[in-house]
Amino acid sequence: MKIIKNLASYSKKKPLALSIGMFDGVHIGHQHITEKLNKVAAEKNLESAILTFWPHPRIVFNPKDDLKLLNTIEEKTYFLEKHGIQNLFLQDFSEGFRNLTGEDFLRQILVEKLHVKHLIIGYDHTFGKNKSGDFSLLEKMAPECGFEVEQVEAVDFSGKHISSTQIRNALSQGKVKEAGEMLGYVYSVSGKVVHGKKIGRTIGYPTANIEVNTLKLLPKKGAYIVDVFVKDQHLKGMLSIGTNPTVSGKTLSVEVYILDFDEDIYGEEISVNFREFLHDEIKFENLEQLIQKLDEDKMRTEKYFS
Repeated sequence: MKIIKNLASYSKKKPLALSIGMFDGVHIGHQHITEKLNKVAAEKNLESAILTFWPHPRIVFNPKDDLKLLNTIEEKTYFLEKHGIQNLFLQDFSEGFRNLTGEDFLRQILVEKLHVKHLIIGYDHTFGKNKSGDFSLLEKMAPECGFEVEQVEAVDFSGKHISSTQIRNALSQGKVKEAGEMLGYVYSVSGKVVHGKKIGRTIGYPTANIEVNTLKLLPKKGAYIVDVFVKDQHLKGMLSIGTNPTVSGKTLSVEVYILDFDEDIYGEEISVNFREFLHDEIKFENLEQLIQKLDEDKMRTEKYFS
């Protein structure tokens, strides 16, 4: 997959089958679009492409919103390439770009710059300043501008349209299985193993502290059963997201206890897949109660994997 970070320097003339959007999560609804793009591209001798934005428009318009994302740029790139997309345009959501009207965006970017011949958009997609571009504008201008346009229907899950917002809401409630069903894959977080307070090792549960990208959405505070991937190994673990209230912690941390593992992995990249929610974050009266709960969690984790 070719990644184009600067539209100004893009000069390729190969016509495109393209879709526009954030594609945060590259969930089942997005995968429906990528499948259509690839099919159209193959049939019409085009190249498939996605035009997405960075930073997220909501972050630009509402900097106090503290929006967290389902994918880092690296993860989004990985998933789009996995689903066969040939070109990924990462457009900076600059002031000049976001002030383009829907019609200007269509003519200057899609037609003149990118040579789009087939455009596929989501059921609720709008574009351009003040959301002045929509499907009706595309339908009106398509014949004049020499491209075809189609709008895909929403994909439903449990009676609701699958969306990045729906998935974020599920994760914020600890519903990692439900989120995974909407994503089409198990939700994960990755990062470098960093030094923590090392309290876990004093109670028989040494943990790896994961330094997670600050824009990445973490599921609800609590304990989870997870797959662990580190040093080319696939391991079993139980993970905690929280502030360690039992020992008067204040800072949010992500810590994973890896079963049957005692290697030094400080500085290593680690990834965890969220399999099942165990329980909410708990403040215990003493370390003995904490250890008892960890023992119970370990038993549940071992039973899950067995």
